[in-house]
Amino acid sequence: MTKHKSIAVDGPSGAGKSTLAKLLARRLGFLYVDTGAIYRTVGLRAYRAGVDPEDEAAVTALLDGLDIELKYGADGLQHMYLDGEDVTDAIRQHVISWYTSGVSAIPAVRAFLLERQRDMAREHDVIMDGRDIGTVVLPGADVKIFLTASPEDRARRRFDELRKRGQEADYDTVLRDIILRDEHDTRRSAAPLRQAEDALLVDTTGNSLDESLDVLLETIKERLKA
Repeated sequence: MTKHKSIAVDGPSGAGKSTLAKLLARRLGFLYVDTGAIYRTVGLRAYRAGVDPEDEAAVTALLDGLDIELKYGADGLQHMYLDGEDVTDAIRQHVISWYTSGVSAIPAVRAFLLERQRDMAREHDVIMDGRDIGTVVLPGADVKIFLTASPEDRARRRFDELRKRGQEADYDTVLRDIILRDEHDTRRSAAPLRQAEDALLVDTTGNSLDESLDVLLETIKERLKA
């Protein structure tokens, strides 16, 4: 039985994990799995249901009959479906970030999605990004990267991204939310954000996208050869 290769990319909100992981997947011929999008879909479900994302009992109740699908479109990109609806764009609303942070701290949600994520790695060569990929989801990943940047740099990137999508955004609000999200993600009891002991720390503060991509690509190729 062929053992598939797996690359784990973890790091805080706004570090560029998704953008860089997508580009890396194309260069390496791997399947890209955006685990954050999966959790965002649960967050969107809680938002639409009017449920407090930190109400563990209420969020857990939403899991019964929850219809979430991950599909790859003709564009080769991951699309998220909720109850048959393509919510790939809807889950990127700024408000959903807070809902996602809340629901992702709930053990029942993490257990619900854990095997789905591991199944992808069993069946394909994958590059998977999130917050606990190297520590919990794929502790045996062939390559582990912990991607970070200063809060200010991450806030600027997120601010620019929101504006490009036509969403109203205020830099100071985005920075505040980034800092709060960091605190929440690192302090939560269920799979907190932390660097795996065998993960390589890559700080992209001040780097252009191409510079960050080149560093990661070289690092991953070297580690896959080892």
